[in-house]
Amino acid sequence: MTIHVKKFLILFFLIFAVLLPNLNFVYAVNIANAPEIASRAAILIDNETNRVLYDKNANEKMFPASTTKILTAILVLENCDLDEMVTASYEAIRYIPEGYVTAEIQNEEQFTVEQLLEMLLVLSANDAANVLAEYVGGSVESFVSMMNTKVNELGLTNTHFTNPYGLQEDDHYTTAYDLAKIMQYCIQNDDFRRIAGSISCSIPATNKSDVRSYTSTNQLILPDSPNYYSYVTIGKTGFTTEAGRCLVSCAYKNDLELTCVILGGTLSNDGISSRFIDSISLYEYGFNQFSLKNIANPGDIITSIEVTNGSPSTRLLDLAFADPIHALINNADFETNYLPEIQLNPNISAPIAAGDILGKAIYTIDGISYESDIIATHSVENSHLISLIAQVAGLLIVCLVTFKIFFSNKTKKNSQNIF
Repeated sequence: MTIHVKKFLILFFLIFAVLLPNLNFVYAVNIANAPEIASRAAILIDNETNRVLYDKNANEKMFPASTTKILTAILVLENCDLDEMVTASYEAIRYIPEGYVTAEIQNEEQFTVEQLLEMLLVLSANDAANVLAEYVGGSVESFVSMMNTKVNELGLTNTHFTNPYGLQEDDHYTTAYDLAKIMQYCIQNDDFRRIAGSISCSIPATNKSDVRSYTSTNQLILPDSPNYYSYVTIGKTGFTTEAGRCLVSCAYKNDLELTCVILGGTLSNDGISSRFIDSISLYEYGFNQFSLKNIANPGDIITSIEVTNGSPSTRLLDLAFADPIHALINNADFETNYLPEIQLNPNISAPIAAGDILGKAIYTIDGISYESDIIATHSVENSHLISLIAQVAGLLIVCLVTFKIFFSNKTKKNSQNIF
């Protein structure tokens, strides 16, 4: 190898080492028939398998605007009862920048937690966010600390919040991927699902105001909207000039629930937001391209083994799935017969009780692993012959030990008599 070739190889590996951390790896994403979207970043994830179905700049740090409020809402729900009464302070409502939506909450006005959450998630009221944050955290600053603690608990490394409602600040950022994981966490709460999926809300008269009524900012759930998409169940919009038009939503069809995040959306020439058009395009892609397939049911026999020390009547043992396995399959491959990798525990021997875990079955499909424990379908008893042999062996050992002790003592006595 010449000196020039060596120098070239060294230079090549140095360049590769520098570029490697910045490469965007696509994981389990099917690009066939994937739509082109106008928004700057997006992700589509299946909620059951966590498989990423579409990814565009999903790990690029972006401004979230009011999609911030989904984390605010779940922290409130985890720390309050819905019927708790909250009194708005002047400090909480005194400064909301011009152009940011408010519910015109008044100083000393009283609401239930649920009413404030409705204003937060349906209207996207920024003053409601501050009132809730102060109530839960003792101060807005303390609540923001709770937000970042929750982010860390969820293992999200590209998200940091500085306020509870999405005020545009340089250090207030997230990614499409992180927002999707936050939404997946939030929808485990039934009250969050209900409120975030409300088409409208009506706030009863308070000690400071008459009845207030609001309509959701999420056009995907409004039947009269040209952007209505009947499969969307919940969602939260966001907008600032710097963040663009944002939307985090979920949709359900044919036993498939997907989470979609759009960040950095734009307006088309006819004034239609790309956050709605792109969301619909991605949902249509996901529902048309993929389906959940029932791979295994609990109790289905996967294999059979012979337990060598089992009794003749029980040693042949069927092994079954302990858990159901549902895999997300590309529709073009739906009829494929997938076979699992079977991993049995070492040294399987009797006795075995019905239901004992003896290993696991693993299916690997499109880079995603699905697994279930493997259990015994019936009990396996020790072989009587083996048991008898063990008993005889034990008896022989006892006899030998006894004989050795007795013979040893007798020899010692005889030796003493000689001298």
